[in-house]
Amino acid sequence: MTSERAVEGGRPSRHEGVAPLDTMDALTQLSFVVHAMLERTAAEHDMSIVLARMLGILRDRRPTVNELARLLELDKSSVSGLVARAERRNFVQRTPSADDRRSVRVSLTEEGRRLTTAITAEFGAEVAALLSGLTPRDADALTRIAGTVVLSSMHRHGIDLSQVRE
Repeated sequence: MTSERAVEGGRPSRHEGVAPLDTMDALTQLSFVVHAMLERTAAEHDMSIVLARMLGILRDRRPTVNELARLLELDKSSVSGLVARAERRNFVQRTPSADDRRSVRVSLTEEGRRLTTAITAEFGAEVAALLSGLTPRDADALTRIAGTVVLSSMHRHGIDLSQVRE
């Protein structure tokens, strides 16, 4: 048996003699690949993966620190420290919440938006390369299914993204 990929119609097929992964293994391995890509992209900008995740969340919403903690699945004190460090680097700003005077909303600064745009483009290019072996139909199906799984998970954890847009 050969370790080279057989090619059918210009696309790689399964390795000969290697059993396909089951759902759990496939999702686990895919999460490792995506996590490593995001970690590399963040490191290229001298930041942690958690900071990169936070900036990604802030691209299109202005959550409170509590909402941000829920979205990042971290405790409030960890997120408060993360926000403070990002604020010192001029990536984010805190503003009083119009809904609750006791809380603040976190948003990107212009510098944070510029950085987030660059990281999004770089990470997007890596994702495109990762999916380049898929047909457009399969890539669309993967996007739809992954989105459904993510939204379902958020719903199970009581996270409603429509509530943190302000």
